[in-house]
Amino acid sequence: MAAAKVLHAHHHPSAKLVVDVHRPGHIAGLAELMASRGFAPVRYFHRMEHPLGNVPFVAARIEPWSERTDEDFRRVRNAAFEDCWGAAPMPADQWRNKIVNQTFRPEVSFLSRDADGAPAGLLVTMSWDADTEATGVRDAHFMIVGTLPGHRRRGVAGALLAHALRAAAEQGYDRASLVVDSASPSGAPGVFEKAGFAPKTRYIRWALEA
Repeated sequence: MAAAKVLHAHHHPSAKLVVDVHRPGHIAGLAELMASRGFAPVRYFHRMEHPLGNVPFVAARIEPWSERTDEDFRRVRNAAFEDCWGAAPMPADQWRNKIVNQTFRPEVSFLSRDADGAPAGLLVTMSWDADTEATGVRDAHFMIVGTLPGHRRRGVAGALLAHALRAAAEQGYDRASLVVDSASPSGAPGVFEKAGFAPKTRYIRWALEA
């Protein structure tokens, strides 16, 4: 908390400072610790999982990530999450650092296009080799699933999920997972449940206005 105040004063002195903690709700003593420091729960998220086996094929206009389409991916991500709680635009350098890094899985990351060829949605997958070694489970984590506002409720996300699930299964992943905001304005939890994902762990975001 002390370090956050120093960074805030150095980089964003005119903005309000909020310190947050995002952890699974089942950790013993965490809620009591947060409350003792003045933090309050402000948002709830769910980790959802989908076992991979025989995944049906869904025909759609979907293409894999490539260097050529990387900027389309970034722009769609920024536009798709404009109305999402806590989200901020990702400039190109942050995109390369946080997304297109050593954990990024381009072979299970896809862009959806509309009938005119314009981008409509995206799905970005990441996987951690250390987790696979520790658990014996090769998990395809769908880090970003987003649809542009003008294309929502047209099956874009569902088609992307089906396509990515099939690709992950064909490439030997044991499971797919994702984390979703329980109060998502786009109704994402229902979309993921329809695609076969089931809630496994609840995460709580605690925040303190400092």
